[in-house]
Amino acid sequence: MTASSRRHTRVGLTLIAAALAMTLAVPLAPAQAAEIRYVVNDAPVTSYDIERRVALLRLQRRSGNLRQAATEEMINQTLRLQEMARRNITISEDAVDQAYQRFASGNNLSVSQLNSILAQSGVTQAHFKDFIRTQMGWNRVLQARYRSTGQMSEQEVVQKMLEQGGQKPTATEYMLQQVIFVVPSAERNALINKRKREAQSMRDRFRGCDSTREFAKGLLDVTVRDLGRVLAPELPPDWKDEVSKTAPGAATPVRVTERGVEFIGVCSTREVSDDRVAQMVFQSEQSDSEIGEKLSEEFMAELREKARIVER
Repeated sequence: MTASSRRHTRVGLTLIAAALAMTLAVPLAPAQAAEIRYVVNDAPVTSYDIERRVALLRLQRRSGNLRQAATEEMINQTLRLQEMARRNITISEDAVDQAYQRFASGNNLSVSQLNSILAQSGVTQAHFKDFIRTQMGWNRVLQARYRSTGQMSEQEVVQKMLEQGGQKPTATEYMLQQVIFVVPSAERNALINKRKREAQSMRDRFRGCDSTREFAKGLLDVTVRDLGRVLAPELPPDWKDEVSKTAPGAATPVRVTERGVEFIGVCSTREVSDDRVAQMVFQSEQSDSEIGEKLSEEFMAELREKARIVER
C-alpha cells in the first residue's frame, strides 16, 4: 500500500461535510443478502462488508476500481484485527465513540448528522466505527512492532535528535491510581446505573490518592489499583485525553468499561527529560512518519504472505 493510499484510509475524510446534501438526496439500492466472498484465516469477508467499504471510498472521493480497492482493504482490515487480537490489543467502545464524536465535530457536524450521512451513503455507523477501531489498534500494533524489531537505543535516539538540531524532549510523568466499581457481566443491566451513581459519588469526593482506599472500605466490589508512574506517551489511547485534562489531586470523569464503572485519579505530575523520554517520544511519532508508513507496508506484506486467503 502506498503512502498516498494510506493517507486516504486514515480517519480524516475531509470532504465528508461537503457530501451531506448529496448523500441525503441519493436513494439507496435495495439491500441484498450477504455472501462470503473471501475467507481470511477462517474469518469471512462478505459482500456486505465490501459494499460498505465501497461506499466509504466513494465518500472519500476515491477513484479507480473501487470494488477491488474495497476488497483489498477489507482483507487487510481482517488481518489487522486478527493481529490486534493476537497481541491482546483492544480498543474500548468508549474510545471509539469519542473518536467518532471528535471526527464529527472536526467536520462541523453533529453526531446525528454524521449518522445520517453514513446511513444515507450506505457506509453505516457500525462500519465506520469498525474502521476507526482498526486504525487505532493498528497504530498500537505498529508501535509494539517497532519496539520489538530494530528499535534504536535510548542513546542512539538522543544522538539522532541532536544531529538534527533538536533538543532532548520533555514529557509529563503521571502518578496514577485506578478505581474500578466492578460489575459482573451477568448482572450488568441490573446494576450498571447503581454503580455509576456510586462511582460518581466517590469521584466527587476525590481529593488525592492517599484517601482513596479509606473511601472504598465501606463499598462492595471496589478495586483500587496503583498504576505507578506513567509517562504521557505511555498513556492508553482510551484514557489519554481525560488524564491529560485532569489536574493533580483530581480524577477523570467516570465511564463504563467492560469491567464495570471506572475513573482514574491523578495523584501527581512532573515534567521529566531523559534518554528514555526521548526514545518514547521518538517512537510515538513513528506511526505518522515515513518510517511508520514503511513499517506498516512491510508488516502487512508479511501478514498477507503468511495468511490463508481463499476466494469463494
